[in-house]
Amino acid sequence: MINIYETEFRRADLNLLVVFSAVLREKSVSRAAQELRLSQAAVSAALGRLRKLFGDVLFVRTGTGMEPTPRAMEIARQVEPALHALHGAITGAAEFAPDRADRTFPLGMSDDIEAHLMPRLVGRWREHSGLRFVARQANRTVVADMLDRGEIDLGVAVAPVVTADHRQEALFTSGYACVFDPARLELRLPLTREDYLAHPHVLVSRDGRRGIVDDLLEAQGLTRRVITATTHFAGAVVMLKSVPAIATVPSHAAAAFAHTAGLAVSPPPIAMPDYVVSMVWHSALADDAAHAWLRQTVRECVDGSTYRP
Repeated sequence: MINIYETEFRRADLNLLVVFSAVLREKSVSRAAQELRLSQAAVSAALGRLRKLFGDVLFVRTGTGMEPTPRAMEIARQVEPALHALHGAITGAAEFAPDRADRTFPLGMSDDIEAHLMPRLVGRWREHSGLRFVARQANRTVVADMLDRGEIDLGVAVAPVVTADHRQEALFTSGYACVFDPARLELRLPLTREDYLAHPHVLVSRDGRRGIVDDLLEAQGLTRRVITATTHFAGAVVMLKSVPAIATVPSHAAAAFAHTAGLAVSPPPIAMPDYVVSMVWHSALADDAAHAWLRQTVRECVDGSTYRP
């Protein structure tokens, strides 16, 4: 007797789902073809069959690549976990041996977390040439979608926005610190509020207009003089090596920036909150041996500490 799975699977080549996953992840037919070692024509043909199968265009060409439709995102939330499960069943991946593995782990995070975590992660396993850790730019609002699309294996963020399909775990507690180039600003440590307000600042902000420091100062009837703004913490570090200014950055990143760029670090002279950085992953990967190893390795790299200057 033929069951429902056999009936439906005869209608669809399951290899099409592999193509779907690659286009979703790469946002490009040509890059998907390169990853799958297929011709671009073959991937385009598979995409045509997928559109007919699901009754939807699935991907729309935009200025930034092939963007998934709402229907494609619904499919992705079911297909990506299923492909991971099938991979485990086929390969019999009951355990993961990192010293023999040939595996790339893409992780989603902001650049302050990248500066803190990635050197530790890569440094620990740099001698195992088969392991590769790739950081992809992400924030709390997009990590869940990136996991659903298969763009990343693990997200690391502050208060990530997740659904019931995801799991998360607190990694470490962090706060804020002030950094500046002592060759350009001869200030005594720790910084006083007077020095903090008397010197120019480099702002790190999504909109380039204001940040948490400005909100806290405004509540006290104070302001600071911002001379430039950037959307990335690494950009602030480059700026501090060129101008006599102060930047207020996450304390977990301050130590990394101080080490690599010779910056001085001080506690902020105003009260600022602590916050928790968590890792988040798709629940379908909870029992995957390679993913379990990745999560444990990340835990060991940050060791649950509280980071303050």
